[in-house]
Amino acid sequence: MVRAAAALADGLERGGERLLFGEDETGGLRQVPADSPGAVLAWCPGTGWKSRLPPHDTRSELLNLYLPICSATSVRPLTVGHLGKSLAGFIATPSGDSQFVTGGDNIVHVHRMRALCDAIVVGAGTVAADDPQLTTRHVSGPSPLRVVIDSGRRLLPTFRVFTDRAVPTLYVCGRSRVLPGEKQIEGAVIAGIDEGAPGEEAAQVLQLLRARRCARVFVEGGGVTVSTFFEANLLDRLQITVAPVFIGDGRPAIRLPPQDRLRDCRRPGYRVFRMGGDVLFDCELNVLADPFEGPVGGSVNRII
Repeated sequence: MVRAAAALADGLERGGERLLFGEDETGGLRQVPADSPGAVLAWCPGTGWKSRLPPHDTRSELLNLYLPICSATSVRPLTVGHLGKSLAGFIATPSGDSQFVTGGDNIVHVHRMRALCDAIVVGAGTVAADDPQLTTRHVSGPSPLRVVIDSGRRLLPTFRVFTDRAVPTLYVCGRSRVLPGEKQIEGAVIAGIDEGAPGEEAAQVLQLLRARRCARVFVEGGGVTVSTFFEANLLDRLQITVAPVFIGDGRPAIRLPPQDRLRDCRRPGYRVFRMGGDVLFDCELNVLADPFEGPVGGSVNRII
């Protein structure tokens, strides 16, 4: 149902009508009349999907978590970051070992996010440390375009994202590092950008992806890459999953310029979801939160 909602969003936005949808016999969606008791979702032009399920429905929390992602369109694109960290705030040990800080439920969530997005972005450090596949192995749904940012062209062409040819892959590096006539590195297409400040490079990457009609962009890691997009105000949402594990020291999650006063620190609107033993904070970065109020949208006891 969630995947069907994501696939329909762009066409519905162009249509400009408020419509209701029920679940079809395959688990997808079909349009239903305005008075239909079987409506599970409503499409609202300009804002996106709204759940029509009652809170006690077992599907309700899944929809609540993913509908903001499904609502993105080419007119209203979305960039989402995600990091999994320990209770002390580290995403990996000092050696770079990060497999796995969070548990299996959060890993499934990450694969769902991949399936709902058009492109997944990682930095060179994540590829070097984890040699990830960046596919949707744990869920049904298409694997997105893989995007590796390596402006200094440090990576060897032996990593799986370059050699497995399982998914279209874009290798982004500085224009000065691209040889004349060079188009690919193994199975990945090379895209050159102007080298500059990290935030400027991240903005160029996002421009490249929007030009390729990637409405939903998932910045999965690592900490430096997600922090760069965050500091440059290029993220619409940021998902931080906290795992019940202590890492004594290691690689930090979000790195931002320090503030002298707490009142100057960002406090975004957020929702909270439980994923097994982990807790996910889904932060809406263009909404400010009151530190004395609860999470936006309800309880902290959401269980996925």
